[in-house]
Amino acid sequence: MAGAGGEGEAPALRALRAVRRCLVAFPAEARELGLMESVPYLDSLLSPLEFYREWVCPNKPCIIRNAFGHWPALKKWTLTYLRKVAGSKMVSVAVTPNGYADAVYQDRFVMPEERHMLFSNFLDIVEKKVISPSVFYVQKQCSNLTEEFPELLGDVEPEVPWMSEALGKKPDAVNFWLGESAAVTSLHKDHYENLYCVISGEKHFLLHPPSDRPFIPYELYLPATYCISEDGSFQVVDEKAADKVPWIPLDPLNPDLEQYPEYAQARPLRCTVKAGEMLYLPSLWFHHVQQSHGCIAVNYWYDMEYDLKYSYYQLLDSLTKAVTLV
Repeated sequence: MAGAGGEGEAPALRALRAVRRCLVAFPAEARELGLMESVPYLDSLLSPLEFYREWVCPNKPCIIRNAFGHWPALKKWTLTYLRKVAGSKMVSVAVTPNGYADAVYQDRFVMPEERHMLFSNFLDIVEKKVISPSVFYVQKQCSNLTEEFPELLGDVEPEVPWMSEALGKKPDAVNFWLGESAAVTSLHKDHYENLYCVISGEKHFLLHPPSDRPFIPYELYLPATYCISEDGSFQVVDEKAADKVPWIPLDPLNPDLEQYPEYAQARPLRCTVKAGEMLYLPSLWFHHVQQSHGCIAVNYWYDMEYDLKYSYYQLLDSLTKAVTLV
């Protein structure tokens, strides 16, 4: 039998090994050709055409200051105000034992318990008037600001006008986020152009460009949900007759480089988005998110264009999957 890479090796196998070498080399070359080493700041808004040309088309993130200083929410949205305006509403809250909703746990892709509760009871937990061993997070992502908190819409905007003009479309969803510091968003990507606006507190993002895909592991997991027992403990309950979910098992804050050695070649970008700042997070960028306790934010999801950028990512993703079989 010929040794690895020898003359007896099948042409297809040799080709895949060559692809592996290219995949390892490409992200570094891409960074040298202009991908950033840090997330830049814009101190003022650009015109819709300039923003589209300079940031959306190159698929580059940025933090924009002074983008929504006219919103009443920046001054009005205290926990006291939110309690007064929406405290009597029943809202959807993600509840987990460990702060990780939609994440890999015990070899499952585990989703949070979606608990319907009075918003005032949720605020009691955030303000530590009530102590709970669980972690609570308002994070439902099906335009919950417009669907569950319409009373707050007048304090922000239903869209970001200059982005809607730049992209020629309205946002698919406008989401409201409020939770404890223990709530963490695991590493993932979205098929949306994302404008993330922090109203109070801070959000801490760890980002990877799409070109880091060869270094980021995906595995397939049975989906499951956290369910609370009568004694108050959580159980992981499998979803019946559900397809497996592709998800990233790696924790970028504490990566297991013995199990995922390729991740050592990735170069994450870290940034903190403070109150009054807006992060433009381009489609297909991987992101992991933490927050200060009681951080309040609103984000706008605009559907991405399925253009050359998407085709490039699909090719990169397919090649990465192929070489893992070698």
